[in-house]
Amino acid sequence: MLDWFHSNTWQSPPWTVAELVACKGSRRVSVVLPALDEEATVGGVVGAVRPLLGGLVDELVVVDSGSVDGTVRVASAAGARVVRRTDVLPDLPLWPGKGEVLWRSLAATSGDFVVFLDSDLVDPDPAFVPALLGPLLTRPVHLVKGFYRRPFRSSSTGGGRVTELAARPLLNALRPELAGIVQPLGGEYAGTRSFLESVPFAAGYGVEIGLLLDAHARYGLAGLAQVNLGVRRHRNRPLDELGVMSSQILGTLLRRVGVSVVSDSLTQFVPVASEWVPKAVEVVLADRPPMVSVLQRSW
Repeated sequence: MLDWFHSNTWQSPPWTVAELVACKGSRRVSVVLPALDEEATVGGVVGAVRPLLGGLVDELVVVDSGSVDGTVRVASAAGARVVRRTDVLPDLPLWPGKGEVLWRSLAATSGDFVVFLDSDLVDPDPAFVPALLGPLLTRPVHLVKGFYRRPFRSSSTGGGRVTELAARPLLNALRPELAGIVQPLGGEYAGTRSFLESVPFAAGYGVEIGLLLDAHARYGLAGLAQVNLGVRRHRNRPLDELGVMSSQILGTLLRRVGVSVVSDSLTQFVPVASEWVPKAVEVVLADRPPMVSVLQRSW
């Protein structure tokens, strides 16, 4: 693992945009932002990527997941092509969750490489996309993960609680070869279309850990790379939301390593007056099939 860490980790991504455009040649790059009620931040993320359009980036797409605020309007005004999830593969019933939107985005884009960026980023660095594309365009890798320092409220560190308290300990125990992945759950990453279309997508928050484990199973460590993106700021979620997120992530992880998961719900407890009352929350653990099989059937 240490050998891989030193050979496939870039702490200071060295590539210039001009160098990457030359490496890209005739191949195409799509940047996808999944969005759900991100009116306050999506415009800034689009704006950080838009100067690359027509050069390193060929299409910039915001896939809206049913926003009820001004996300669609703001994203379009900032220069993105906005696609509503209901307009992609409209004959298929919708499933809830982030992974569902990312999966459908493959049918709405055409790039040989796809870069995913979360749309809740605050002050995103314009260097995110070039950094993520560097290993894909210059090395024989299929999945590139971004890593970063994640401030938590007033502290300079402490973000990524699900990563440090749940995902990383389980990866170290069950897939120790992946212990060198700094941010296994991070929402900033890039992959080859050939890989992304060939594997299932977990419908919910398990999508990132599922893709990581599937890439490792298919290509080994040699097919993975990671780059330092500096600082990532976004909104921090309350613990009850993190509980559902953790359940989806751990359920996906356990299923990928062959452990049966028998429950599709999470029991949480909420205070009502002076009592604690149990509340069962559905946890979606299903996978969408590889997109290549869906697109083949549609012809």
